[in-house]
Amino acid sequence: MRRRNVKIIATLGPASSSAEMIRTLFATGADVFRLNMSHLDADGLRQVHSTVRSVEEELGRPIGILADLQGPKLRVGAFANDSVDLKSGNDFRIDLDETPGDVTRVCVPHPEIFAAIEEGSQLLLDDGRIRLRVKEVQKDHAITEVTIGGKLSNRKGVNLPDTLLPLTALTDKDRRDAELALELGVDWLALSFIQRPEDVAEARKIARGRAAIMAKIEKPLALTHLQEIADIADGMMVARGDLGVELPIEQVPGWQKQITRLCRRNGKPVVVATQMLESMITSPLPTRAEVSDVATAVFEGADAVMLSAESAAGDFPAEAVEMMNRIGAQVESDPTYPSIMYARETQPEATGADAISAAAHSVADTLNAAAIVCWTNSGSTGLRAARERPQLPIVVLTPIVETARQLALVWGVHCVLTEDAKDLDDMVDRACNIAFKEGFAQPGQRIVVMAGVPLGTPGATNMLRVAYVGSPAAAIPE
Repeated sequence: MRRRNVKIIATLGPASSSAEMIRTLFATGADVFRLNMSHLDADGLRQVHSTVRSVEEELGRPIGILADLQGPKLRVGAFANDSVDLKSGNDFRIDLDETPGDVTRVCVPHPEIFAAIEEGSQLLLDDGRIRLRVKEVQKDHAITEVTIGGKLSNRKGVNLPDTLLPLTALTDKDRRDAELALELGVDWLALSFIQRPEDVAEARKIARGRAAIMAKIEKPLALTHLQEIADIADGMMVARGDLGVELPIEQVPGWQKQITRLCRRNGKPVVVATQMLESMITSPLPTRAEVSDVATAVFEGADAVMLSAESAAGDFPAEAVEMMNRIGAQVESDPTYPSIMYARETQPEATGADAISAAAHSVADTLNAAAIVCWTNSGSTGLRAARERPQLPIVVLTPIVETARQLALVWGVHCVLTEDAKDLDDMVDRACNIAFKEGFAQPGQRIVVMAGVPLGTPGATNMLRVAYVGSPAAAIPE
């Protein structure tokens, strides 16, 4: 049982793919494991997925797996001497000629770039360290001016912040990776470099309900379609790395807050990611600024915070997860935390299910209840309960392991696998019993139970009950 509401996503990689380390990371605080498809082939995906599932079976707790698709990576080609030093003010040609480049030109093997850029368009190379402005463009090349120079080496990335590329967010590699990940049974698919709601819709067609879709917001053009993307996606990730390359970096914190609040209003999980504890790749302790960065995301009510290279390739993966866990727990015990969370309380949607969720929060607060217990098959009841951000535990009961794994990423939710209730009395009795056995309620305390009637009907949250937890001797078996 976690002593915090915010969840932790840890990326697995060379430093953390063994069963022993995965077990340690979960025990230390990781709730969901991210598999970065930029660095995994088919065999690697199968092996890591199998290892996580074996640890899950051993520990008897649902563990979420997020497969992060690579997306359309744009890169320059190679240089004759591996690198060049570009001078500000000089012209620099980019073209489709695969001949190794020099200080005057380089291959950019992406014809779609030349079809989309215009005079005045910006090209950012090597995470924005080098900037080019297009002076002239033809179908197979462009002449640019170097506005910010520097050293450019082989196969560095290309970003186009003000250009809508005629690309979908899914490459052929992504489609193959997604199909394999779905066959294996991952819980979330993260979609990289989306620009439009249509990119998310394409991924949903591929998933066909087999996994939830996480839209990564890292392109400025996606910011103009945030509401439409939120409507289609199951969750959103503030991918601050690439977003900070393509946007003026000082705008990223504001967009992080806007995206977090949008997702909270819409009842969709939101993840804050990239460089959260970056110094812990090589240091056992983070900087004070990094701690404040993580704390800000927790105060904002993000569902999850994510570790990337810190846990995948760093020297201190377990220490990074432990630090993230400590920060989350400390922030949530801070006396200012409840007032900040309630100050941003969202109004319920005009549906019966949302009205029941808001009522459950209010009733639980009024009665000083020990927990809110939700019965769900699809996970929607748990999502609605979490949307309210109550300051008491949310226990989600489900007979479906895939639902429990997906909800492992959601704020404040503690999932328990149990048989479906036989009738209303069984539903209440089982809720009381599990709340006691999981350590959330003691005999004589009250819990608030949410469910949908008829039982087992997906998305039909329409019932609220207040129940007393009886003595352990009266508890029924799960």
